[in-house]
Amino acid sequence: MDPAELPHPSADVRRHRVVVLALDGLLPFEMGIAHRIFGSPRDGRGRRLYEVVTCSVRPPGPVETDADFAIHVAHGPQALATADTVIIPASYELGPVYERGELTGELAAALALIRPGTRIASICTGVYVLAAAGHLDGRRATTHWADAERLQRLFPRVEVDPDVLFIDDGDILTSAGVAAGIDLCLHMVRRDHGAAVANDVARRTVVPPHRDGGQAQYIQRPVPDPQQASTSGARAWALGRLHEPIQLRDMAAREAMSVRTFTRRFREEAGISPGQWLTQQRVERARHLLESTDLSVDQVARDAGFGTAQSMRQHLQAALGVTPTAYRRTFRAAGGRQDAPAAPSAAR
Repeated sequence: MDPAELPHPSADVRRHRVVVLALDGLLPFEMGIAHRIFGSPRDGRGRRLYEVVTCSVRPPGPVETDADFAIHVAHGPQALATADTVIIPASYELGPVYERGELTGELAAALALIRPGTRIASICTGVYVLAAAGHLDGRRATTHWADAERLQRLFPRVEVDPDVLFIDDGDILTSAGVAAGIDLCLHMVRRDHGAAVANDVARRTVVPPHRDGGQAQYIQRPVPDPQQASTSGARAWALGRLHEPIQLRDMAAREAMSVRTFTRRFREEAGISPGQWLTQQRVERARHLLESTDLSVDQVARDAGFGTAQSMRQHLQAALGVTPTAYRRTFRAAGGRQDAPAAPSAAR
């Protein structure tokens, strides 16, 4: 089908077009993630912010899944030329892509239709397609933890990180297995339109807007003794006072543990250290305040627990690659003023 024949939104709003590439052997759940997450966001007038289109590498027709049914895909590879974002879900039939790191002629021809500058994201083993196409050379990427070692061995020029749920490297994004695709797609909505829009999508989908930690918490380990205490109480306690100085020994004391035991238990449950977790929560708090309030950068820094604007600037630069002022300007411009009320400040 000619790209001109694809449906376009009305002239008064230009919707961001997400094209999902359906490959034989695809996982229907992962393909559905993009349609669910990007099909939900709307602007203040109730208009959809995204248009989601599914295509295959062949002319319109059936595509086999890993289940006992096929799906009918209405668009051929030409749809890739119209994409603002391309999503490549996992497939169990990648053939030479998975076995030797080589694209088939059919797949290479389809990927060549993607316009320069298009955002491309993979879910789970969809990362093999990006790696085989050379998009990940010299970049960080992730995939399902069980496949990370093989991906690294097959593509030594890729820096594989098996511990995270997703990696945002600008125009190329990769996610861990299966449900981590939800985290990735919510992140892209958050990047495009701000936390308030992404949080609304998460609520409607009945999933957390942001999951703590990485894949380490999902890797199979010996079942812990049920008598062992959890660190969840300390996390809840810390979340209520992010604006205050929080010491590791204080968190450990909440669970009546030694610092050493608490740190080990925390990492087992959350996948990261207590210090890394606290920084993540403070960054998220700062993002929310920058997007949804008119507080000064100094006030946001104090409310988020960074103490000074300089400290917050360093942490946001490390986590997001932008300064607080640039972040606020970007998301106010992208999504307009958010309707969500300012979060109450525990410091006021």
